[in-house]
Amino acid sequence: MNIEKFIAARAAVIDADLSRRIKKIPDCHPKLREAMLYSVSAGGKRLRPVLLTAAYELFGGNWRRALPAACALEMVHTYSLIHDDLPAMDDDSMRRGRLTNHIVFGEALAVLAGDALLTNAFSVLHGAGSPGGIDSGRVLEAAGILARRAGAGGMVSGQAADLEAEGFLAGKRQPAPSRRAKAARLLSYIHRHKTADLIIASVEMGAVLAGAGAGDRKALVEFAAAAGLCFQITDDILDVVGDKKKLGKSGSDERNAKLTYASLYGVGPSRAKAAALLARAREKLRALSVPPERLEALEGIAAFVYGREK
Repeated sequence: MNIEKFIAARAAVIDADLSRRIKKIPDCHPKLREAMLYSVSAGGKRLRPVLLTAAYELFGGNWRRALPAACALEMVHTYSLIHDDLPAMDDDSMRRGRLTNHIVFGEALAVLAGDALLTNAFSVLHGAGSPGGIDSGRVLEAAGILARRAGAGGMVSGQAADLEAEGFLAGKRQPAPSRRAKAARLLSYIHRHKTADLIIASVEMGAVLAGAGAGDRKALVEFAAAAGLCFQITDDILDVVGDKKKLGKSGSDERNAKLTYASLYGVGPSRAKAAALLARAREKLRALSVPPERLEALEGIAAFVYGREK
């Protein structure tokens, strides 16, 4: 399997469906809709919704039935990026190679665009249980997963901890062991929640919607936890050594004195940690009760996360 072609093909279908759903929101203020579409149409690999469809397909389902859930997940992710870029947060001017939402539409409308994407995501997800769709009980469970992984016990708390950690090691070339240990715990919390939780939600929602058993769901959660942390460590490394034009970002980590794997451990040890996490993710996939040939997509996505340049 050519994993890049696989991801691109799935992403193209998700992109089209996502734009269509936002354009169909009834009675939406035109400028608000424009701001929402601006950010959802900014591109990106769509790894989270692609993972959701791959997890759903893993258990024999037609992945297109999971499109409403995939779109809902990407709407939540996009809202988080809009808010993350705000002056009150990371104060970024570039995202995916284009100006950030608040630079184009102003801070107030950017906040509202994020709010609208988050709220309407659950309306879109609800549509997965329409007549002839996925069992409504499974859709309800998936909604609970998304709310939990994206909310105060998940991604939002990761963002809050990320703000707290800014400047934690600034000016400290050799921090005291106790402070370094505290930095390591804080960093682990940030990455587990800010990044990994929504990646975990991707496969967890896909598995639930497909009716997977508890054992398979547990193995997928553990796979995604390792892959999610691998993704963020790779992102930390790229923010230091990557080509900013390829990344499509301004590189705010250093400017904001962010606590990252690269800043705490260095690039070399961070790469070794990412490689170990990739191996762990692959190991967890082998615990699934599905034929090995069905694992190709998830294995490929994990390897892509580790080896990407943007």
